[in-house]
Amino acid sequence: MKKFGDTFLLPVPCNGKLTFLESDPIASLSIALWWDEHGRAAYPETRRLLILCDGGGSNSATQYLFKEDLQRLANRLGLELRVAHYPPYCSKHNPIEHRVFPHITRACQGVIFHTVDIAQQFIERAKTTTGLRVTVGLLDKVYATGRKYAADFEENMKILFDDHLPKWNYRAVPQPE
Repeated sequence: MKKFGDTFLLPVPCNGKLTFLESDPIASLSIALWWDEHGRAAYPETRRLLILCDGGGSNSATQYLFKEDLQRLANRLGLELRVAHYPPYCSKHNPIEHRVFPHITRACQGVIFHTVDIAQQFIERAKTTTGLRVTVGLLDKVYATGRKYAADFEENMKILFDDHLPKWNYRAVPQPE
């Protein structure tokens, strides 16, 4: 994680790549889990997170359900969540693609995942000599498919879109409940 003033860059795999079924709330739940278990204690002065997301899937820049989940998360954490989406077909530029996934692939070479425990065990073996260490948190809840965003969310959303590339860059600012 890199610090820029009071903002931390959090390149998370928020496209569900490490899950067995892509479901809408996975991205926001993964961020919340990381913040609650690691981020808050390690970076107590943080007021904003920068989240880098791929351009497709359930957390793409065009998904209002993702934005609604993100706004709820910003409200719950009390943090400004800035999202920068990579344009479609540009995920190869996402740092997590180069800094984490190759090491996970190497740690899992030749392994057949018969169980979730085996997958977790081998993924957690991924590490580098420079200190990268992978932790795996299982979200073992059953998630509903076919979720819809609130009928009035699109008209009343509090998401702030940037002047530069507003389709792919925006912020969820905590709102009073």
